[in-house]
Amino acid sequence: MIKRLLLAIMIALPMSVFAQKFGVINTQALMETMPEMKTVQEQMEASAKKYQAEFDKLKEEFDKKFTEFQALEESTPQTIKDRRMQEMQELDAKIQQFRETALQDQQRQQQQLMAPIQEKVMKAIQSVGDEGGFTFIFENMMPVYTGKDVTDITESVKTRLGVK
Repeated sequence: MIKRLLLAIMIALPMSVFAQKFGVINTQALMETMPEMKTVQEQMEASAKKYQAEFDKLKEEFDKKFTEFQALEESTPQTIKDRRMQEMQELDAKIQQFRETALQDQQRQQQQLMAPIQEKVMKAIQSVGDEGGFTFIFENMMPVYTGKDVTDITESVKTRLGVK
């Protein structure tokens, strides 16, 4: 009795594995073709220009102070030189802090702008996966081998999203 049960399991197990359907998708390539990405890129470029303009102002201010410091006469008291040096150090710290904050703000902004696009893509993938009866859908960034039983659903998802 136990032998028959084990034999039945051993026969049924491979059949259930073969019944699975796998798909692959290149979400990066898909998202690059979406019209919403152009809007995101334009907004990110506009934001980067604003941050760059502010950074340039800070750098210009630093360069001006540095030039003034170098132009100080030898007879200038050391306390004045020290104060000017401290001003430059404070301005340099301010520039570094601005750079870090700007980078964090840009990353946060990109995440916020990308979230609806990523959600839209995920819903389309899930929809195509459900309709196609897929067991798994994997990211297809650098496949080493893709068998003939694996279906690339990138075009199906593009069609679902209305992307050409």
